[in-house]
This record gives sequence, structure tokens and C-alpha cells, in this order.
Amino acid sequence: MAAQRTSAPALPTLGGKKPSYRESVADALRAALIAGELRPGEVHSAPALATRFGVSATPVREALLDLAKEGLVDTVPNKGFRVTAVSEKQLDEYTHIRSLIEIPTTVGLATSADPAALEALRPVAQEIVTAAAAGDLIAYVEADIRFHLGLLGLAGNAHLVEVVGDLRKRSRLYGLHALVEAGRLEASAEEHLEILDALVAGDEEAVRAVMTRHLGHVRGLWAAEDSDADTPPATA
Repeated sequence: MAAQRTSAPALPTLGGKKPSYRESVADALRAALIAGELRPGEVHSAPALATRFGVSATPVREALLDLAKEGLVDTVPNKGFRVTAVSEKQLDEYTHIRSLIEIPTTVGLATSADPAALEALRPVAQEIVTAAAAGDLIAYVEADIRFHLGLLGLAGNAHLVEVVGDLRKRSRLYGLHALVEAGRLEASAEEHLEILDALVAGDEEAVRAVMTRHLGHVRGLWAAEDSDADTPPATA
């Protein structure tokens, strides 16, 4: 049975390093933007979002100011913050750059990464599967970002991680709702475990194949407004 979409998703618990509460709220809001819980053109006030997420208004207002600096929302005097739009061309460009960086970097980890460091990311990969099964798209996106940036961090290039992190913040995955309703998001989520298994096995070709398929979803199944459950995923 497909998981039901909730109208007011809870603020997810963040793993990894201990972020400030303001950072935790900002991460959740970014995930809500990526997953389409907050739509382009919509104007949201900090108090209304605070009620929706079950937190106080002050950290939400501060987090929204952070998102405004990143260009993800615009301030609307006396009203709140408007979600900025991202064009299809921009999304295509972001995905192209990500594929150029993420695929070869992740493939390289098959022969360079410490297996213990890879295994340390398995609980995050499992979080993604759990969030998909629950239909919690904000938790899904937040854990997905942590997983992939954690992987890239093992390559030892902080600037690379920063660039990909910025591109991921600007992605939009509106098709996730349709996949939840069709009961198919969990299968996509399990690709994160496939990536880890291939990396631990040192199988570069398997890593390349799964990563190519995985990133292909960004402009395929995960992006489409009305995803067809029978449509095969796109490839990068």
C-alpha cells in the first residue's frame, strides 16, 4: 500500500555533525523546497511555517534569511518570503554539472575509500529507505543530501563538496510525490544501498552504472510533475 502524503511534515532529525538549531531548520526548509512541499511563487510567513514544522518562529525567520542569501527565496515586505522559481534549463544545467562531478568522484572511491568509512554511511542510506517507506519527503531529501555529500567528502576535496552541495540545494524533485503515491519511491531509495555495496566490493563499473542510473532520476522520474509509475527512469 502506498504511503500517504502528509500536509504538514515534521522537522527531521539531522545526523552527522551537530548543527545549530537554526541550521537544522534551514536544512529542513531546503529539503521542503527540493521536494516541492514549498512551491515556486508561494509566499510563506515565518510564523505559519513555524506552526507547520512544529518549531518556534525565530529560528524559522533566521533560516529563511539564510535561504534568501542563497537565492532560494525572496523577501516580500510585510508578507514573508516568496519561493523562487527554477527553470527547466537551469535544472538541466545543474544536473549536467553534477553528473560530471559526482559520477567519476564516486567511482574513484571504489579503489580509494576506507571500507569502514563507507560502512559508516550505511545508516544514512537506511534512513533514506525508511523515509521513502514512510512517505516523508523532507526526511528523504535531507538524508539523501547527507549521504551523497558524505560520500564525496571521502574524496578529500572540500571545495568539490561545497559546489555539489550548492547544486543539490537548487535541485527540484517534484515527481517524488507521485512515486510515493505509486509505492515506488522505496525502490529508488534502495539504490543508495546498491551504491554502497558496489563501493565496498571495489567494483568501479557497478558503481558507475548505479550512479548513472541514480542521477538520471533527477531529471527523470524524480523531477516529473506527474510521474508515470510504468515509465522507465531516464539516464544521465
